[in-house]
Amino acid sequence: MKAIIIDDERLARQELKNLLSVHKEIEIVAECANAEEAKEKIAAISPDVIFLDIQMPGKTGLELLEEISALPEVVFVTAYDEYAIRAFEINALDYLLKPVQPQRLAETVKKLLNKEVGEERNENNSPLNDDDQVFVKDGEKCWFVTLKNVRLFESEGNYVRVYFDNFRPLILRSLNSLETRLSEKSFFRASRKHIINLKWVDSIETWFNGGLMVKLKGGQEVEISRRQAVKLKDIMSL
Repeated sequence: MKAIIIDDERLARQELKNLLSVHKEIEIVAECANAEEAKEKIAAISPDVIFLDIQMPGKTGLELLEEISALPEVVFVTAYDEYAIRAFEINALDYLLKPVQPQRLAETVKKLLNKEVGEERNENNSPLNDDDQVFVKDGEKCWFVTLKNVRLFESEGNYVRVYFDNFRPLILRSLNSLETRLSEKSFFRASRKHIINLKWVDSIETWFNGGLMVKLKGGQEVEISRRQAVKLKDIMSL
């Protein structure tokens, strides 16, 4: 797995590299000292995981994530525990407190490898078609939903909210794993938090910084970054 370490302290980066050196499955392909440098490296390398500090000069690690549409797995490595709830909200894989303990890091690596195996299994399954039915369960309520009726998937921490008809149940699933099962002809990864059904797009407006604002027929609005906007224009143009 390709990994990037992002931390403004050189000694902290070196310490984490040393700890990761015993885990041969993890290949450190780059180090970054700030958010701007990290943003460029992530776009160029497309790592599988980033080990990310939060408090850095200039933009914080959290601000960096807001500017990246297609996120790799995120492991926070920080001296502060007050950001744990925010990490949960953005669906981070793990949250390590400095100084990082070898056993705790080993648990994180195990999570990464298990998730990779799970996603590879999903990739081996054929994509679901518009007419396929999926089983959705939220608490005591259950539905069989035809995929063409689902207009939006929205990530909420470790859950995904499914929008269809007048219902919005939560399912225990990651947006990344869902994306591997959905047909690219119908569903588009609009952002790190949203997958939209292209057949439910009602209108598209230009938005800030070259992005787009998509309004769905169900009334939801989804902001699309400049990077994803280019992909969407390619898909929907003649």
